Amino acid sequence: MGNYSGNTIKYPAIEPKTLSPDTQLIDDNNNEIAKLSDYWSWAHSDLLCNTERGIIAEYLVACALGIQKNDRISWDKYDLLSTNGIRIEVKASGYIQTWEQKELSKIVFGVHKSYGWNSVSGEYDDTQKRQSDIYVFCVHKHKEQNTIDPLDAKQWGFYVVLTKLLDNKIGNQKTISLSSVEKLGAIKCSYSQLKETIQHSMEYDNG
Repeated sequence: MGNYSGNTIKYPAIEPKTLSPDTQLIDDNNNEIAKLSDYWSWAHSDLLCNTERGIIAEYLVACALGIQKNDRISWDKYDLLSTNGIRIEVKASGYIQTWEQKELSKIVFGVHKSYGWNSVSGEYDDTQKRQSDIYVFCVHKHKEQNTIDPLDAKQWGFYVVLTKLLDNKIGNQKTISLSSVEKLGAIKCSYSQLKETIQHSMEYDNG
């Protein structure tokens, strides 16, 4: 077991486990209140809100890489880890929101540096940095309310950029606009091109 501030960890990290939609919520008499699928539908149907849209974007990237069966860890240093060890940070933004809008939203992504959490030692790293090898900026590009669907990968655009390029070009900057992402030389691709684009970006960097 690891150590935390010199003391033995009594409560190690809890690994997430895949749950069935039929899992029951039960009352104090062990009677079914609802199924987990009912809770998911109640809590997570607003797919256009920024929180849910971000998770959908992360899942789309995971599906493109074939790693969607690995359960999501919300507190990890980076969002995804490919089968060949590429650490990936996924950021999402979109033009249409669920609230009333006078105009389309501007596309801006958070890219701040962080203190990585070490789940073994139970401590944060000493140095702030961007924790991934690659960023995937996901733009929900659809602009028509009556046909918008974040579950349709055709409505998304993806921009892949090496983290070291971000570090070199924007330093400690905490946010970046889509136009600035494009000026950096990020590679734009569709969902079907995403896996190959990520792989080629890393191979070019290592070569």
